[in-house]
Amino acid sequence: MELAFVLYPKFTALDLIGPYEVLGHQPGVTVRFVAATKDPVTADAGLVVTPTATFDEVDRPDVVVVPGSGAWSEPLADWVVAAWLRAVHPTATWTTSVCTGSTLLAQAGILDGRPATTHWAVREELARLGAVVSTDRVVRDGDVVTGAGVSAGIDMALTLVGLIWGDDRARFTQLLIEYAPEPPYDSGSPETAPASVLAMMRAELGG
Repeated sequence: MELAFVLYPKFTALDLIGPYEVLGHQPGVTVRFVAATKDPVTADAGLVVTPTATFDEVDRPDVVVVPGSGAWSEPLADWVVAAWLRAVHPTATWTTSVCTGSTLLAQAGILDGRPATTHWAVREELARLGAVVSTDRVVRDGDVVTGAGVSAGIDMALTLVGLIWGDDRARFTQLLIEYAPEPPYDSGSPETAPASVLAMMRAELGG
């Protein structure tokens, strides 16, 4: 089973690494880190990842994972990614995204009229791009699975493990990575964050 993890400039590292740690250790998988070229790609916080294949070299992956970006609203090579997604989605078994990666699926036309989730700050944009936006942490619609913001990529990937390898394998993987969150603060959503923190975040995001 070929897993294609998409790279592009200023992707968010945890969007990629979280699902990779969950999915990359499953039996019988081959992992590809795919990008427009094989030049190193720098994440939005500076992590550098070297692609192992180009989009031209990977044309029938079984699973596609698209990370988001903290710079999702900036002009990037988005349409290059969207064009590849549009080409490979029809033959992929699963097409997935984390955080604002859903906007790239939407650009490819994959989410037209379909339920999907994304980072809470990008819900309006995702709706504008044609998706039926959900506030759920993970949304599955047929062969498309989307995760909400950043850390939800782990939840999305565990959901996918359950769908492909079964619930016990997903539980095994959860135990393997000791995924039992007990965050020290209760500010993980706009509904629970203090008003002052939410205002700080909106100012940081430009609105």
